[in-house]
This record gives sequence, structure tokens and C-alpha cells, in this order.
Amino acid sequence: MSAQPEPLVSVRGLKVHFPIRSGLLIEREVGSVKAVDGVDLDIPRGRTVGLVGESGCGKSTLGRAILRLAPVTEGSVMFEGVDVASLRGEHLRERRQDMQMVFQDPMASLNPRQSVETILTEPLAAHGIAFDSETGVRDLLERVGLPASAAQKYPHEFSGGQRQRIGIARAIAMEPKFVIADEPVSALDVSIQAQVLNLLEELQDDLGLTYLVIAHDLAVVRHVSDEVAVMYLGGIVEQATSDDLYAEPLHPYTKALMSAVPVPDPVIEASRERILLAGDLPSPANPPSGCRFHTRCPFRQPTLCDTERPALVEHKTGHTVACHWAKEIAAGEITPHEVTPEDVALTFDPVAGPGTSEPLTTF
Repeated sequence: MSAQPEPLVSVRGLKVHFPIRSGLLIEREVGSVKAVDGVDLDIPRGRTVGLVGESGCGKSTLGRAILRLAPVTEGSVMFEGVDVASLRGEHLRERRQDMQMVFQDPMASLNPRQSVETILTEPLAAHGIAFDSETGVRDLLERVGLPASAAQKYPHEFSGGQRQRIGIARAIAMEPKFVIADEPVSALDVSIQAQVLNLLEELQDDLGLTYLVIAHDLAVVRHVSDEVAVMYLGGIVEQATSDDLYAEPLHPYTKALMSAVPVPDPVIEASRERILLAGDLPSPANPPSGCRFHTRCPFRQPTLCDTERPALVEHKTGHTVACHWAKEIAAGEITPHEVTPEDVALTFDPVAGPGTSEPLTTF
């Protein structure tokens, strides 16, 4: 087994809390949405880490916070030994040349009033980087599989897959070391998804890029990722190599996610046991005490799960999990039980009122 490369990005104790304010004449803070609440995450140099979880768990907010596109409430984001979370002004501006993002909606992320040539050269001009517009744009377009004639066209003249290729070209124009791809293929047809994913892999090999790929499609994550981190309600609950995680998930939430992935073999699919989660994702404005997953967990054990939040610890080499009972569950010493409505603790939402477990917003 090859040695684990050093982390290019190392996140420790990262929190992103958005204040909830109330009042007409005198506005006051009545709470906060804990979108990201104490995340530890290492992203090895030259590798791809996939980040998965259901809508509202804080995946996109985490990605934006790493790039400082969302405000960091607490914690550190170390990039090549520099804490990006503490940078300001020109120092942050310089560091952003090395960290770029590919957004989910290619149409919304491109200025419809700008030609492709302007879209690709504008970031370089903003950073004062010398650039041969004609040759450089042609090379960028060729690298992402588009003709040179695309330079003079506008975003509405392209298909969704072509627009995403333009977004990728804009991201690599700065010659970054680290790229966050936030749901890069979720808005594309299945046939186009594979092409874009293969393009990302080719660029990684050619340019030595490091990726954080945010997605909800577990098949996509498995295809592109060397490692996978699973996120639930603002925290990482499990991280391992892609092969290990898909072969032996240890956290109950990961087990539930994996059980929902269909298997192409109808015989195996018919015999598989599905783990259905009770209730909805609790509100990040008032998350459950103890383990954040205990209100929906079929392996929940009273007292400890309800009162103490488990730390993310290594249960075997390169495989970390935040569960008090991971070893016992893996050994079959604790079996799943039905989660009754009484087990699902409804949280109080300062905006929507009591008796709801719907998140305030989607992150």
C-alpha cells in the first residue's frame, strides 16, 4: 500500500454559523443556523476527496467556507501551512489564485452578458496576471474539449455540458493547485455526466490538481474519489478510502446511504436489506443533543447516544468514524431496531415554530 500523501488542505474545528435575527424596529439575534459545526477534514495532495450527504447537511457551505466564500465563525483551514481562515485583504487575494471552484449550475455561474473569451480572461486581469488572450483562450478551450470558435460566443449559445466545460476552463485558467467542484454534474444528462467527470480526471492527471468533489450521487462519488467523507447535520461522521467505505461502511448513517444505492444484479438487489431512516433531517438551528444522528438511528442506545457527541476517531488504518458503537455494530453485537415516532425528537425552529424538523434553508 502506498504511503498517504501529505494534506494540501487541512480543516480543523471549522464552524459556520449564520445568525437568526428577529424584530421590526429593533433587530436582535435570537439564534443561529449551525450549517457547519466543528468539521475536521484532510484533503491529500493530488487526490480527490468526495463529500456526500443529504440536502441541508452543510456540504456546499463547507466548500464555500474553505475558499472563504462563506464567513468562517471558528476554526482553521490550513493550505500549504497557511491558515486561509485568518487571511485578509491582499494576502487572501493572492492565496485565492491557488484555490478555485466549479459551481453546480453552469448557467447561473457564467455572466450571460460576457463572451466566453471575457469570462476566461477576466479573473486573470483581476489578479494582474499577464496572458496572451488569443493563444491562451484557444489553449484553455482545447484543454476542456471546446473549439476555438467558442471564444466569441455567449453562454446561452451552449448546451449545459458545454457551459460546465467553460466553467471548468475558467477554474483552471488561474493554474490552481486545489479545486472544489460543487455538484459539478447534477444538472447534466447522464450521458454528459460521464464526459465531464472524465474531463476532471484528465485535468487532474495533466495538471496535478487536488479536488474536493461535493455530490449527493454516491455512484458519481465512487467513480471519481480516492477518499470519501460523509457529512450529516454540519459534521463529518465517517471518512475512508473509497474502496473501504463502500465495502464496509461503519457509521449507521453511511450504512443507510449505501443501502439506498441500487445494485444492477436483480437477484442481489432483491435480497438486500434496506435501512429506512425515520423522520426528516433535524433543523440546523437547533440540532439534537449528543450524537446528531441519534433521533433517526436504528442502532441508537439510550443515554450515551443522547447526551455525548462522538468524536471522529480511527477505527482501522485510514478509516475514521464518529460513532460510540461502531465496533459493536460491525461485529454484529448491536442489531438495528425500528425507530418509532416517539424516538424522533422534533426540534424547535425559531422561524417556523415548534413541532418541525425541517431545516430553515438549503445549503
